[in-house]
Amino acid sequence: MKFPKFADLILFENDDVMVVNKPPFLSSLDEREGGEVNLLRLAKGYWEDAQICHRLDKETSGALIIAKNPEAYRNISIQFEKRRVKKVYHAVIDGTHVFDNLLIDLPILNSGKGNVSISRQDGKRAETWFQSLRYFKHYTLVECRPVTGRMHQIRIHLATQRASIAGDEMYKGKPVFLSALKRKYHLGKDQEELPIMKRFALHAYEVTFKLLDGKDITVHAPYPKDFETLLKLLEKFDG
Repeated sequence: MKFPKFADLILFENDDVMVVNKPPFLSSLDEREGGEVNLLRLAKGYWEDAQICHRLDKETSGALIIAKNPEAYRNISIQFEKRRVKKVYHAVIDGTHVFDNLLIDLPILNSGKGNVSISRQDGKRAETWFQSLRYFKHYTLVECRPVTGRMHQIRIHLATQRASIAGDEMYKGKPVFLSALKRKYHLGKDQEELPIMKRFALHAYEVTFKLLDGKDITVHAPYPKDFETLLKLLEKFDG
């Protein structure tokens, strides 16, 4: 897969930090030794001392903070530890759901190898706020504000509400096909229909944190093409 030039991903940059708009299908860090291209490698090609301050799932796009020096990295790490970094995600979920500042606080157990489950007994505290933003006939665009940062937190919390993220098959989310939205949709002979998005519909829309000088900064990441296309088609055929 071809990824854009690193410089084109930068949404904000000063002497200490960068915030980039991570493309989907790009790992944040090395998954395996000598593996594929990842964001950290691209960042180090641009700035030698670059360090990634948090992670996004490979399929998730959006705002990600990268420190340019050890002091900035320490500063951001402390803010994450103290839960002072505010993150806002947007997701398209299956079904029509009216979430009015809904808090889900179900503990999450990470059993390794990318597997997590809800466990009141052994799980770690996990809290996410949800707010519905736009309604379609069969889908909802929601804002997700995680307080904690557990693995797959937003995805599994939504699944507990029978509101899985569209395309998130791990949590029973179904891919969105144009043929299901558009009446009289015809595929050519021998053509196989592909989903509108080839991943689950989750985007890190915004991040707020403090710079080294103590000033607050909020950086907002525009939707990538696939997410924007999905919303446009839902508006047109599922409105």
